[in-house]
Amino acid sequence: MRFILLFFTTFLFSATLTICRAQDSTSQSKWGRNDTIIVQAIIVDGERYPYSELPMVYITRMPYDKMVKQLEKYNRLRNAVYVTYPYARQAGVVINDVNAHLITVREKGERKKYIKTREKELKKQFSDPLSNLSVYQGKVLMKLINRQTGNNCYELIKEYRGGLQARLYQTVAFFVGSSLKQPYDWQNDATDKQVETIVREIDGVWYNNPYRPGIRPLAGN
Repeated sequence: MRFILLFFTTFLFSATLTICRAQDSTSQSKWGRNDTIIVQAIIVDGERYPYSELPMVYITRMPYDKMVKQLEKYNRLRNAVYVTYPYARQAGVVINDVNAHLITVREKGERKKYIKTREKELKKQFSDPLSNLSVYQGKVLMKLINRQTGNNCYELIKEYRGGLQARLYQTVAFFVGSSLKQPYDWQNDATDKQVETIVREIDGVWYNNPYRPGIRPLAGN
């Protein structure tokens, strides 16, 4: 399938270049600075190439109506992961740093003081954007925080704020149809497996890709 898609992509790109060259050879005027065409591009070994993605093609024996519902469900999850994963990554860095530091702090007062300082940092960084998340996106975010830290949000709150606060927040979450004890088991849970696939997709395209696609101006010539 990938070979076929690559063939068609190469064919279309070659055909486009041929048409452009033909039009350019018959034109009496040269390209001006206002004739620059902005297209998506990708940089490989210092060279810029036009870049585009073909739409996804689904092959299934599933009835059409059921397939549409499954796609809607998946796209909702994918959108939520794309929205919340950057926050989970940032929060994970802070939380893991806090946990590493607390290993060396034994005195209870110093621990509380340090946690309060880092809590202010998290609130300042995340309060505004996270307040706009839906309940569903919040559920996905808690899964991702679990993924990034190895602890669910209930355990984190219990560690930093105490068991009473953790139970209080868990009660609030319960009444809005959520839970602070969001698990993350991508090897055995179907939804978590989809989340993991989407996260790796994001990592591959952006965080771990030195040639990540972007918008580059390519002047016609």
